[in-house]
Amino acid sequence: MTTPADTQAIAERQLCGLVNGLAQRIAEHVRERAAALGLTASQATALREMSGPMTMRELAERMSCEPSNTTFVVDKLEKQGLVERHPHPTDRRAKHLVLTAEGAALRERLLGLLVVDSPLSGLTPQDQRVLHGLLARAITGS
Repeated sequence: MTTPADTQAIAERQLCGLVNGLAQRIAEHVRERAAALGLTASQATALREMSGPMTMRELAERMSCEPSNTTFVVDKLEKQGLVERHPHPTDRRAKHLVLTAEGAALRERLLGLLVVDSPLSGLTPQDQRVLHGLLARAITGS
């Protein structure tokens, strides 16, 4: 006999499997597009998230990783001439990460590649907004 708890557990397991499967497809898509540009997936994620000057902590939050991991990625991007560290305008303890002209150009190429055959491209813009809302609610618990 299936209890309501069993039914809920099955539904949650199936949803978790779908979310995990989507995350894996997106990660693979990013890896493939990054490799085409000579980047690692982490470097591509950092470039994708750098929509303007930001601190290392802000970038780490956007990348959903520890600041120490972000430092490693940014060090490599800096050595490639894609990112520079500038003094923060209001906090002398922090540095602002800024894309170089070459980094900004590479970011634009990357963004163009990421939308081609994206795992989410089969969804309409409305579907994507609905999915975004549902996932955000699941994450925040509200």
